[in-house]
Amino acid sequence: MPFELYYVLYLVLGAFAGVIAGMLGVGGGLIIVPVLASIYAAESMPGDIIMHLALGTSLATIVFTSISSVYAHHKHQAVLWSVFWRLTPGILIGAWLGGWLAGQLSTQWLSPLFACFELLVAFQLLTGKQVNSHRQLPNNLGVGLASGVIGHISAVVGIGGGTMTVPYLLWNNIALRKAIATSAACGLPIAIAGSLSYVFTGWQHSSLPVNTLGFVHLPAFFCIIITSTLCAPIGARLAHHLPVPVLKKFFAIFLIVLAVKLLLNEF
Repeated sequence: MPFELYYVLYLVLGAFAGVIAGMLGVGGGLIIVPVLASIYAAESMPGDIIMHLALGTSLATIVFTSISSVYAHHKHQAVLWSVFWRLTPGILIGAWLGGWLAGQLSTQWLSPLFACFELLVAFQLLTGKQVNSHRQLPNNLGVGLASGVIGHISAVVGIGGGTMTVPYLLWNNIALRKAIATSAACGLPIAIAGSLSYVFTGWQHSSLPVNTLGFVHLPAFFCIIITSTLCAPIGARLAHHLPVPVLKKFFAIFLIVLAVKLLLNEF
């Protein structure tokens, strides 16, 4: 396959991830990681680092998409910045350690880990279960431990963490609109610390292909941020005209398909 076609695939992937993220409020990493892994396999990239490249590149793109998302939420005064700053230290440490841990694991471990996480998200979308509030935010130690776990898992699976941060904030008696906005803000330190960790961990890896910065694949990164940024507003507009609850069910099925494909693939 001509290498130019792979660039087209990256652009299409970014557009699709942007529309879905804007329409359903689901992070693009759930799509970007498994699709990138499949494209890299078709490109015959080194099998031992296919998932590392997909995860690191996904987190790097989230840095830019989260900035635009946070700005939009901030304009509506929906971000609880006091909560954000309490969560950020744990997130930064957890995300850095998550990127480091992923660098120590093989693709054969990372693929099923990501697939299982994706199946959990799909289950939540299919059942539509919401977390009920039980208490207020705990002390700084409790917040630090929780945010550290969120940052750690998010970096290991290459996502912005909204699928965990939003339920955690709802559980701690924060209104849905503000929980979503604050979670979007938390995606930025997750993406920054996580992607930098993937860059650092993969910096001198012997199997790296050309045009990479550690475990961040630059051609895919630039293509995805261009089209995802352009298409996210389209998805947001579509959300007002399409049956979003029904679309979430179809998206959940799509995630299951991607997860099964990852489980069956041998990179």
